Amino acid sequence: MANAASGMAVEDECKLKFLELKAKRNYRFIIFRIDGQQVVVEKLGSPAETYDDFTNALPPNECRYAVYDFDFTTTENIQKSKIFFIAWSPDSSRVRMKMVYASSKDRFKRELDGIQVELQATDPSEMSLDIIISRAL
Repeated sequence: MANAASGMAVEDECKLKFLELKAKRNYRFIIFRIDGQQVVVEKLGSPAETYDDFTNALPPNECRYAVYDFDFTTTENIQKSKIFFIAWSPDSSRVRMKMVYASSKDRFKRELDGIQVELQATDPSEMSLDIIISRAL
């Protein structure tokens, strides 16, 4: 097997869709998966979709990477947005899958210029909306 950290390719579509999320705000979220030896786009969330729609789109027993464009209002009543990178690695996923995702995460994240907050979650409680809000402020 190729070294997962150095041998993992990132499909151009991943970078293009991320740029669209960041610059044009075409998507609320993007979910990525590792397919063979490359990272590919699995799902694009429309701007109208909610945080619940996003968390429900993550598979309960498989790892994924995701970016989420979180809109919020500061205590000074200022509208802001932060782009979260979420490494979803549920406890119930296979050990091998967790290892591949963990070893490839930093390289993949470097391809996405503009991530503001990183979150690692092994179950839904570790990425609840309350945690997202507290990390955004």
